[in-house]
Amino acid sequence: MNKRKQSMQISGSIFSFSLLAFILISGASSAHNNDFLECITLQFQKSNSESDSIYTPQNASYSSVLQSSIRNLRPASNSGQKPVVIITPEHESQIQAAIYCSKKHGIQLKVRSGGHDYEGLSYVSQTPFFIVDMRNLRSISIDTEKNTAWVQTGATLGELYYTIAAKSKTLAFTAGVCSTVGVGGHFSGGGYGMMSRKHGIAADHIIDAKVIDANGRILNRKSMGEDLFWAIRGGGGTSFGIVVEFKIELIVIPQTVTVFNVTRTLEQNATQLVHRWQYVADKIDENLLLRLFLRSFTSSRNGKRTIGAFFTSLYLGPVDDLLPIMQEKFPELGLVKEDCTEMPWIESTLFFAGFQGESLDVLLNRTQVSTVYSKAKSDYVRQPISEYGLKNIWKFLNEEDENGAELQFSPYGGRINDFSESEIPFPHRSGNIFMIHYGVGWEDNAEFQRHINWIRRLFSFLARYVSKSPRAAYFNYRDLDIGMNNIKGNTSYKQASVWGFKYFKNNF
Repeated sequence: MNKRKQSMQISGSIFSFSLLAFILISGASSAHNNDFLECITLQFQKSNSESDSIYTPQNASYSSVLQSSIRNLRPASNSGQKPVVIITPEHESQIQAAIYCSKKHGIQLKVRSGGHDYEGLSYVSQTPFFIVDMRNLRSISIDTEKNTAWVQTGATLGELYYTIAAKSKTLAFTAGVCSTVGVGGHFSGGGYGMMSRKHGIAADHIIDAKVIDANGRILNRKSMGEDLFWAIRGGGGTSFGIVVEFKIELIVIPQTVTVFNVTRTLEQNATQLVHRWQYVADKIDENLLLRLFLRSFTSSRNGKRTIGAFFTSLYLGPVDDLLPIMQEKFPELGLVKEDCTEMPWIESTLFFAGFQGESLDVLLNRTQVSTVYSKAKSDYVRQPISEYGLKNIWKFLNEEDENGAELQFSPYGGRINDFSESEIPFPHRSGNIFMIHYGVGWEDNAEFQRHINWIRRLFSFLARYVSKSPRAAYFNYRDLDIGMNNIKGNTSYKQASVWGFKYFKNNF
């Protein structure tokens, strides 16, 4: 069956890909809100559920629960609404109750796993809404004989990595580097990480799931059917119901991996090195992922602003195997053994998350109070950017505050290319050299417009160097600038295609 041409049907209701990830949107008065709360309370009582999983604005813990998973202050600062109620379910029956009352009273339902949505779509809205916060549904069950795991969607990547490592030194999972990212959003949008060139993305390894649909039915892969199972692996899971749990296939890794983070400035030929990197990064040994971070900062040598190119890399194997590869394929970087550190895979997750030298227990810390406003964008590059283009990027970076803006160049190739564009909704496969992540952050929101204008100008400038027809984007780096649904919920397929084809190409 051609999955590109079809929409997904759940219990008689058509659900197309939805940027706002909603079950339904409807106007609601305060009376409706009260009726909705009564409905939730009654449904909890019917299922013998405790009501301490319900937080209203009158509850002393409401603000702390709401704020605990907000990673970006910008969306909340612009939102005209706060959730009518926050539900932190501990049982599937409580999610079923939330869906039932959402439909009955016309209150929009938002699902939050880790709260890392760049546009805050899991916790802000312009219409009355409530949050189902999955934080209490985070159990992880590892089967070391079958190399599989069941992971509830309220778990974080850090909790998943920690639990795998506690069971095995040679099993791991391919996903992102930020330990507080929630499994639910990350897996259902794709899930790129430091092992993706060797093992693909997270969604490539989902082999089963448990979903609660719009009618409250609990479905697994067999009962939901292959069409719906296809859609939740990279298409944004909450458009099709609420994913409670994923079954994933774990990957086998060597006991020793090698990491390095080598910095080169403009005075150390950073421009030429970044240019050369584009011809190497997607073609080099797939056990090696050479990620590149670009920032502007003040040089300690001369006190002037310069550009730093940070080559941050993971090699699945010992350093003695890595060095000959680098000497053959990328000798210009001048990597030496002293730049490299061998360690178990689980320690590399600390290294890339910025926790090097800390206890593994830091991976279990879900609390990350944000004091930063930020905006992000993404692009895919299919032809190398010229040195002239790079030098203009440096000018943009120098306009922003020191270390206030960053570009990440994340290489593709390897295992990512082995899947067709329609294998799952995530379409970014063969032909991409690397993905660009644009990011800018600020602490004084009075400067909001200056920073937003800056990132939009840079994005506009780079149009000539990135993918076209469509100008592709990564769903997990959500960007409402490229399009969004009508807040009243009557967006047509044609209107939604403005953003849909950018994220999903012909899978939309």
